[in-house]
Amino acid sequence: MTEQSMRTKVLITVMTYPHPSAKYQEIICTAGVTETGEWVRLYPIDYRYRPKEQKFQKYQWIEVDLAPVGHGNDNRKESRKPNLKTMALTGIRLDTKDGWRERRRIIDRMPHHTMKELELLYDQDRVSLGILRPKRILDVTIEDADPEWKPAWQSVLNQMNLFGPQPKPLTRLPYKWSYVFECEDHTEPYKRMIEDWELGVLFLKERDKKGEEAAAASVRDKYLRSLASTKNDVRFFMGTRFPYNTWLVLGVFYPPRTSLALF
Repeated sequence: MTEQSMRTKVLITVMTYPHPSAKYQEIICTAGVTETGEWVRLYPIDYRYRPKEQKFQKYQWIEVDLAPVGHGNDNRKESRKPNLKTMALTGIRLDTKDGWRERRRIIDRMPHHTMKELELLYDQDRVSLGILRPKRILDVTIEDADPEWKPAWQSVLNQMNLFGPQPKPLTRLPYKWSYVFECEDHTEPYKRMIEDWELGVLFLKERDKKGEEAAAASVRDKYLRSLASTKNDVRFFMGTRFPYNTWLVLGVFYPPRTSLALF
């Protein structure tokens, strides 16, 4: 560990669908909560190229050396560059027993916001990660997306690597899905794109069985009627997309509703 880095324990809560990178070959947005209850974004992480002993899962604790705030040109408050050579899994993954009790022990203590509050926090202090509790979820929309990677990213996938691992196939999702939801402090509904890696995995699995259009509908049904069921205490893990810093739904937290007071 260098003088500029700090050994940090992080509970992984967010992993977005991968995209190619000319500099890092491939990256995903990975974020989580530290032992002290602070959000951190671990960037970059080439997850699919990590060795087996570094393949963490959501709601698993990891330890890694992190650079301080302000590395590179990413000035968002939570962004940290991980030293991937130091990343290690603790072997502890929080399960969903007892109404997601262990996961809720962490997440329920975190600040919860409306969309308006998150936008204000970014404007004031470059806060770019947070939890949103929607007042009501109205819909999940499906829109066509460019079926091909942009040329610069496609060239990364096509390029042979003489000194490292060869590029792995990576499907460009032909649709984009967005939550439409209401917040307590705003009269108009919001629409925010869903970037969850699990969404992409579900689509590709369903596509192989049903075809693209039916798979897109299956994803909508999963995220609207299953995850966002009124039986669940639904929260969104929100984050901004650099450098435009528009807010996106990076993941869904959906424990069953309960009247039990955990704390």
